[in-house]
Amino acid sequence: MSVDISQNGMFSRADYGISNFQPDWLNAEHSTGTSIMAVEFEGGVIVGADSRTTTGAYIANRVSDKLTRVTDYIYCCRSGSAADTQAIAEIVNYHLAFHRVELGEEPLVETAANVFRELCYNYRDTLTAGIIIGGWDKRKGGQVYCIPIGGMLVRQPVAIGGSGSTYVYGYVDANYKTKMTKDEAVKFVTNTLALAMARDGSSGGVIKLGVITEGGVENFTVLGDEIPKFYEG
Repeated sequence: MSVDISQNGMFSRADYGISNFQPDWLNAEHSTGTSIMAVEFEGGVIVGADSRTTTGAYIANRVSDKLTRVTDYIYCCRSGSAADTQAIAEIVNYHLAFHRVELGEEPLVETAANVFRELCYNYRDTLTAGIIIGGWDKRKGGQVYCIPIGGMLVRQPVAIGGSGSTYVYGYVDANYKTKMTKDEAVKFVTNTLALAMARDGSSGGVIKLGVITEGGVENFTVLGDEIPKFYEG
């Protein structure tokens, strides 16, 4: 059996049944990695996330923002497919904008969480989205709702998600306490995300934080040289 050789004397890719030699990450889906977290404290909610977006093993963006505004008092933390979670957040924002006009006041956090849940559940076979919703409203104050992949909805005083969360469940269980002050909650979230980023290869960059209270949202960024350092064996 003979094999045709190309004009330059080399075997062609077609001879081997190979359409291209592109690396896997070039065609991989953009993923938010990731390490995300939200915690209720006395008077509001802290939401936080790392900033690394990956495409397979390739870091596509090291300063992405995974804390997405839904309303002036509600934010979501996104993990999974970047495209899927961005689309969901935009759709929920669209629905709640109409809902705000109908009510004549800010939507409830629970309402926003249920709109997220409906979308994530109805399209669970085609979407890769794990979302944490954090916000404040005049009825229940600060609230955190978690929607893992599949579309289940549960309210939790503290929620963690993404690939980095698997490394810090023990730290969260050992250090979380009810009725934390704002400063205690900020330190707790910062330390948790720093530990997750140190161990998880898909998490990294800087730490983005949002403090949501009756007065609105304050956004902070913990830069690389300010991230807490722990033992790294």
